[in-house]
Amino acid sequence: MLVKLRLRVSSSIPRRICQRRFLLTNNTLSNPDESPILTAESPELPSWIKDFLSNKPSSSSSPPISDDEDFVIPSLAGWVQTQKLSQASPVNLAKKPTEDIDKVSDFLNKKDASYTDIVNELSSCDVVVSESLVLQVLRRFSNNWNQAYAFFIWAAKSQPGFNYNHSPLSYNAMVDVLGKCRSFDTMWRVLDEMSSELVTLDTMSKVMRRLAKAGKYNEAVDVFLEMERRYNVRTDTNAMNCLMDALVKENSIEHAHEVFLKLSDTIKPDSRTYNILIHGFCKARRFDDAMGLMKVAEFVPDVVTYTSFVEGYCKEGDFRRVDEILEEMRERGCKPNVVTYTIVMHALGKARQVGEALGVYEKMKEDGCVPDAKFYSSLIHILSKTGRFKDAAEVFEDMTKQGVSRDVLVYNTMISSAVHHSRDEMALRLLKRMEEEEEEGFCSPNVETYAPLLKMCCQKKKMKLLGALLQHMVRNDVSIDVATYILLIRGLCMSGKVEEACLFFEEAMRKGMVPRESTCKMLVEELEKKGMEEAKLKIQSLVQSLV
Repeated sequence: MLVKLRLRVSSSIPRRICQRRFLLTNNTLSNPDESPILTAESPELPSWIKDFLSNKPSSSSSPPISDDEDFVIPSLAGWVQTQKLSQASPVNLAKKPTEDIDKVSDFLNKKDASYTDIVNELSSCDVVVSESLVLQVLRRFSNNWNQAYAFFIWAAKSQPGFNYNHSPLSYNAMVDVLGKCRSFDTMWRVLDEMSSELVTLDTMSKVMRRLAKAGKYNEAVDVFLEMERRYNVRTDTNAMNCLMDALVKENSIEHAHEVFLKLSDTIKPDSRTYNILIHGFCKARRFDDAMGLMKVAEFVPDVVTYTSFVEGYCKEGDFRRVDEILEEMRERGCKPNVVTYTIVMHALGKARQVGEALGVYEKMKEDGCVPDAKFYSSLIHILSKTGRFKDAAEVFEDMTKQGVSRDVLVYNTMISSAVHHSRDEMALRLLKRMEEEEEEGFCSPNVETYAPLLKMCCQKKKMKLLGALLQHMVRNDVSIDVATYILLIRGLCMSGKVEEACLFFEEAMRKGMVPRESTCKMLVEELEKKGMEEAKLKIQSLVQSLV
């Protein structure tokens, strides 16, 4: 099939398709060449959409995703009852089922106060605490550490008769939430409360990664140096690799290299150690340093090593050098793997060398390399961006026939593609289908799943659908992060829905998520244009109080 696709793909990619993005880039949410579709909301919707949102079994079977090219998108009004976004909590738009997780959520959303106040509020919450409930709550509130920590504290002492104690899994999840929200003082307090039997390398890896993510590179190194004495976690080769990998992934090859130079005499490096460093050097375009390390290192370069160079040169756009490395790999009996080929194909597609990108599949077959979900995701993305949406949908449907299960990345790519090509109802069907496959244990939506759908709602002023999707996120334990708030605020501003943008801005600020300066400025300017002086002063005051 891919040979056929290669012949049909145009050599020139339409400018409109190349420029359009779904997540926030360059401080814009819409293509300047295209005006958003401002359709009115009608009172009726197909029953499957109503049933889907209300979590009922579908009363009619949903059509396949390969809709006809001339399909007219119906209005998307009926997902929830007519209601406005409430200032108290934009995400709580529908009555929740009386399950334990929803009972807990109701209590946690009652107060934006200290965790002590929330703990007191939880005293009347009649749920049976279990590890699965704790983990689900921590997922749902992973961007709201105050509520998550309040529940964590309460859960440990709420029902002594049931003899519940936090497990290593729940402790690690709590530590990760606190690190993600950069509440490091509380994170250290939780760590100090854990017994030495509960603190593992997995725990400390989460700590080191969150510190590195926050740019606290030296503190991440200090954690490693102190963890054996303080928490009885061995500082061996595996632990050193975890630290170096965290530093490299968060763009500090300098700190990773310094750790290597200081510790390699006392902690024996292995092939993974060298591959982490080589990947870091290539990521930073320091190819000479990577080559130099290969010459002095006591290990044989493997497919991971070569793939690091391939990725680095792909980012440089130096495909001649990429071909040379691939040829060298074959000569040395080190066949490229699916990761190598996915990187090359994606880079070629991004460089608008579409024919060459699709030809990568033929090279894969020659090497006996089987595509995986990430490869398919990249292929779907390239086809969509080059205007071959029907082919992208065909690839999506063909995956399982080839023995490859769809994962969250594949679904996210296909949903973005559907929105990109104004197939709004198809995108919603994909979300529904994703949820059905989740029940079978395949994948569950994440925050990236919803981003293009929320953006679409903002552009087309679908406020009821927007509220419904936010509620659907909560039901799927997807925590709204600062990037989502920024998307909502900017999208609503650009669609003239400034009042709603203010509500989301205030909620983000109450949760300690401060939108970036350009977003604050945009909202203030829109309020000025509408003469909403009082609202403008309130927004400015909120920013000053937290910054």
